[in-house]
Amino acid sequence: MQAVKMYTTAVCPYCVRAKQILKARGVEQIEEIRIDTDPDLRHKMIEITGRRTVPQIFIGQTHVGGCDDLVALDGQGGLTPLLNAA
Repeated sequence: MQAVKMYTTAVCPYCVRAKQILKARGVEQIEEIRIDTDPDLRHKMIEITGRRTVPQIFIGQTHVGGCDDLVALDGQGGLTPLLNAA
């Protein structure tokens, strides 16, 4: 299973929802990068993604986007294959 990395904050309902979806698809470990505790990490996230909102989700090297993007990918049947890609 691909590694999952998520830029997040402590109080973020979309982050919680994204984690629930990922765990429902078998993801056991999510590397959380808390941008609310480190401004440099926030700047890095914006540089990498071009977005300011959390969550920003990466599966392997693929930037999935935010929670709505994750829900859409799952709805299209694309999340499980991406998670299981070698």
